[in-house]
Amino acid sequence: MTMLTEFFNTQIGMIVFVLLIVWCIIWKGLALWKSARKNHKAWFIILLIVNTLGILEILYVLWFSELGTKLKKSKAKKGKKPKRR
Repeated sequence: MTMLTEFFNTQIGMIVFVLLIVWCIIWKGLALWKSARKNHKAWFIILLIVNTLGILEILYVLWFSELGTKLKKSKAKKGKKPKRR
């Protein structure tokens, strides 16, 4: 534990710490925004409470939010009737 404390007491350690915080805030904000826009209430609550250094947020933004959109589109296509002329 003392090595970690010593690292964050250096200038490079502080820069890494600040960059890590900025990284997390950007991904958390993007994921929360997308989940709110898509009305994914459960995802919004999970993303708000759980802190995973951006990993869960990245997964939501890149995979799960798009997956829900694709599923809705495929269901909509299946439900459409062909046009008759």
